[in-house]
Amino acid sequence: MIEPIVHALEQVDITTPFPIQAMAIPIALTGTDMIGQARTGTGKTLAFGITLLQRVVVPGERDYPELSKPGAPQALVVTPTRELASQVAADLVTASARRHARVLTVYGGVGYEPQLSTLSRGVDVVVGTPGRLLDLVDRGTLDLGHIKVLVLDEADKMLDLGFLPDVERILAETPELRQTMLFSATMPAEIVSLARRHMRHPVNIRAESAGDTSTVPTTAQFVYQAHDLDKPEIVARILQAENCTRVMIFCRTKRAAQRLADDLVMRGFTAAPIHGDLNQLAREKALRRFREGRVHVLVATDVAARGIDVESVSHVINYECPEDEKDYVHRIGRTGRAGASGVAITFVDWADLARWKMINDALALPFERPEETYSTSPHLYHDLGIDPAATGTIAPSPPLTSKKPDQSSPSKSARPRPNKETTRTRTRRRLRNGVPVEHKKVVTRSRDHRAATD
Repeated sequence: MIEPIVHALEQVDITTPFPIQAMAIPIALTGTDMIGQARTGTGKTLAFGITLLQRVVVPGERDYPELSKPGAPQALVVTPTRELASQVAADLVTASARRHARVLTVYGGVGYEPQLSTLSRGVDVVVGTPGRLLDLVDRGTLDLGHIKVLVLDEADKMLDLGFLPDVERILAETPELRQTMLFSATMPAEIVSLARRHMRHPVNIRAESAGDTSTVPTTAQFVYQAHDLDKPEIVARILQAENCTRVMIFCRTKRAAQRLADDLVMRGFTAAPIHGDLNQLAREKALRRFREGRVHVLVATDVAARGIDVESVSHVINYECPEDEKDYVHRIGRTGRAGASGVAITFVDWADLARWKMINDALALPFERPEETYSTSPHLYHDLGIDPAATGTIAPSPPLTSKKPDQSSPSKSARPRPNKETTRTRTRRRLRNGVPVEHKKVVTRSRDHRAATD
């Protein structure tokens, strides 16, 4: 690697490469097309990021004026989600802190003006989602005709989200003699077919042996069969387990994520939701607060399962059973990253036992029959190191209603009661057609009194 990138990484204590990086970077620097497969959280981003940063020419370097179109993007990274695009761009900016490569992140949900303004000034690397990339290409503001390096990150997720046709259009806009790198945790048949059509003799890199598990080995996994109504109570106790510092909870629906986040806040925990109903600014704010430690629990849907790379996530909780083994791998991959240890907990409803059995068999996990678990189950406290005295809330109890003030010492704020002996005086007179009407006292007699009188 060139010295500016090495020094920039040393500043953030990145000095030793992970296996996928050690295997991929030397091959990628030769300009060869490559397919990299490794488990989530093992350093795939820098494996391609360091390569493309070395291959671009930045302003101020001797060869920059010799480019066919200075200011046009030279490298492109396509990601399936906005959160992943932001994370990849942040890693590239960190690695190029000394070299000052111009990195632009483009995705939907925000205004076009800042992105158009940055493109007009010139960029070196573009990281974006397929939809917004094609929008900018159709507007004529994003020129992909000078791309040297193209990276497809988390390609299998793009397949799941239906982005492959958009990816095909993006590939058609780039030069044929480009370097293409494809990185993913899993490799479905459709992705292999895409690679055969658009890559030239790619080298396959797999950073683990065929016998290794798909999940990160430093992650301790627990699977419990839990009732839906008792899950909030169980979660509240897990959040009080030992070494539980920063937690991500994944829900199946947006409504469930919002409801659980609100419930945890009511119980006294600092929690924030992130799901598709929130605008981009709200989602970025929630992620920023989570990264800064001002929020300790992030409740998310699968929109955030990939792309959130937060240090020191101690626990990941699957609030419902994931759809398949790929979702399970990517969800629990938010903890145990970069060699750190973590805890992954999965709740399985009675109706999801068949689905969980397929996930268990596909990943060769030892949880074929999850143990039935409630918030009072002793094994829950033993497994996760929860204090037996923990309850479902940490919020202080609401203050008791204050007693009525003593009648002998009335409060200052109490309104003075009017004196009954005070005679009221009327200053208004009743009128009828503008003529004053005299008051006549009407005496009402009961029916029994009238009968007696008669």
